[in-house]
Amino acid sequence: MDYNKMATVFRTLALEAGDIIMDIYNADDFEVKAKSDDSPVTEADEAADAHISAGLAAAFPDVLVVTEEQAASHAESASEFIIVDPLDGTKEFIKRRGDFTVNIAYVVNGAPMRGVVYAPAKNRLFYTDPDGNSVEEQGPFDAQKQGLTLPISVKKPDNDALVVVASKSHRDEATDAYINKYKVADMTGAGSSLKFCLVATGEADIYPRLGRTMEWDTAAGDAVLRGAGGAMVRFDNHMSFTYGKPIYENPFFIAYAPGVELQPA
Repeated sequence: MDYNKMATVFRTLALEAGDIIMDIYNADDFEVKAKSDDSPVTEADEAADAHISAGLAAAFPDVLVVTEEQAASHAESASEFIIVDPLDGTKEFIKRRGDFTVNIAYVVNGAPMRGVVYAPAKNRLFYTDPDGNSVEEQGPFDAQKQGLTLPISVKKPDNDALVVVASKSHRDEATDAYINKYKVADMTGAGSSLKFCLVATGEADIYPRLGRTMEWDTAAGDAVLRGAGGAMVRFDNHMSFTYGKPIYENPFFIAYAPGVELQPA
């Protein structure tokens, strides 16, 4: 795989999709529909998906593309694939809370090798460079010209004063009970795959998720986290977290900075 090309294409498509999303986000109104699983989908999801899918098909015609908004792709599988959530955090988008992202990731043999996470309403852009190291680009952003990038890395955690990030929309008693096993100095909330990026930049130490997610929700953020020196494991047994599972459904998980003393499930 040409990782220089991939880094450029992923970044460009994420930024262009972000522009499409923000045009709809800033409109007076937009259409919201319900999918077969009763989850919401907007015209922004669909427009961003169409743009990203076309761009990926043109750039990487021989690589399987799995995307949330195209159900037929969920039945396909391959040892290498690109996985896309064109608008992660649709509920945040609908509520105009800004915590939504564009996620694109490349997976090989179960591991997310490269990824981009773009939060257009937050003006934050994270991605893996051609060497697999994670960076945050400083805005304003130009889809055709890369700006200043700064390397990001997880911080060394203090297990007596951890910073925990958890979901804004999916926080529950089980999650709180697990978090209470740690010595927590601060709690922060975020939507979408931004939670992975907060661990990757050292703004948080651990992100536990005790709820249903799909691989398109996590692969790009996981790639950014891994490229920043972080890790992600299954919640139940702390074994390695892999991709390409049946219907691309995830188990519960923990994303964290190495050095965090993980507590049992």
